[in-house]
Amino acid sequence: MSENGKEPLIEVRDIKVYFYLDEGTVRAVEGVTFDIDRGKTLGVVGESGCGKSVTSQAIMQIVPPPGKIVEGEIVYHRYKDDGSVERIEITKLDPRGPEIRSIRGNEIAKIFQEPMTSLSPVHTMGNQIMEAIILHQRVSKAEAREKAIEMLDHVGLPQPQQRIDYYAHQLSGGMRQRAMIAMALSCNPSLLIADEPTTALDVTTEAQILELMKGLQEELGMAIMFITHNLGVIAEMADNVVVMYLGKEVELASVDDTFYNPFHPYTRDLLRSIPRIGRKSSERLHVIAGSVPDPYNIPKGCPYHPRCPDYMPGRCDADREIPFYEVGPEHWARCLLYEQER
Repeated sequence: MSENGKEPLIEVRDIKVYFYLDEGTVRAVEGVTFDIDRGKTLGVVGESGCGKSVTSQAIMQIVPPPGKIVEGEIVYHRYKDDGSVERIEITKLDPRGPEIRSIRGNEIAKIFQEPMTSLSPVHTMGNQIMEAIILHQRVSKAEAREKAIEMLDHVGLPQPQQRIDYYAHQLSGGMRQRAMIAMALSCNPSLLIADEPTTALDVTTEAQILELMKGLQEELGMAIMFITHNLGVIAEMADNVVVMYLGKEVELASVDDTFYNPFHPYTRDLLRSIPRIGRKSSERLHVIAGSVPDPYNIPKGCPYHPRCPDYMPGRCDADREIPFYEVGPEHWARCLLYEQER
């Protein structure tokens, strides 16, 4: 979908990821399509369980068993030394093979949701960063340590020469998150996947981390896939936004169109539920009706129809795939309200 001279770094096309459990099959991602443009930030939003994190796992080929990519294509466009672009189909690579291992953590890196559980408690922070550097770059242990100290300083960690030998429990939440960012950026990735990177942080530290990421993106020219529940963070960080619901993308647009001209009822409901300055204290916040359906029994037709204020009986609940309609320039919505306007 990238047009008008935009250069896609990652193309995700109709990707499906299923988890085969004893209780049944969970269709965690059900035909998602989007692009991540080189040097830009794609925000991915939606309620818990909508498939945001699983989509990012598919891009890195780290979907945990019994999960499996059952359909679709993920293409990574890599710049070669001669300036040409190599097209790598990630979905065709062996998840344990040497090619994806050379990409994962090197050209595509990830900041996980909770650094305390992502960092090893029995290895120093420096050893973990050095391991990533040594794995992907031909450097000695001493050179890797120097680069690790340099990265920790780069992400604003105080006294990096001393703190490189600290364990995770010796650091504050903000420091651990900075260490995770340093590890992810140690090999200068083309794509940084940030999965709820500020969830456990206070607002002051969150603002510092977001400012840090924006500065590093501008300096290094990397693309970011930013996964979050926080629409305020999306407004600050993203260039384009994918809104997901029950494994499907329901709206894809620029960040301005997402906030000022939303088309899908779910996007509108999400935006109406944001607390706003100036709202009267007696005024209740908007609440989305109902709850997210059972993942083992996803409703037919549009999965949002049981909660949708614009529900059309006999159409929205019909047993058919809802198309992705282009509702404006580079703006798509998966909703039958726009069927006639196509």
